[in-house]
Amino acid sequence: MNDLQKDIAQLIIDTLSLEDIEASEITPALPLFGEGLGLDSIDALELALALQKRYDIQIASDSRDARQHFANVESLAAFVEAQRTACAS
Repeated sequence: MNDLQKDIAQLIIDTLSLEDIEASEITPALPLFGEGLGLDSIDALELALALQKRYDIQIASDSRDARQHFANVESLAAFVEAQRTACAS
């Protein structure tokens, strides 16, 4: 797990007050919804706000790709990196 993925895993824990799990237990490929971490749509909204604030990025709530971006920590990290790169250009 790279530094950004670790940071996002910890952000998930802090934002959603997940007291019974450690960041190291959220592997990059672990699904965030359903059978994986078990997050719901309200959690997704809270997480999206936290990501926007922490990384100064924009997340369009009506994006068709939003579900893919929030699939797991790995996809979230890739999305954050892409947004940072796009903003730096």
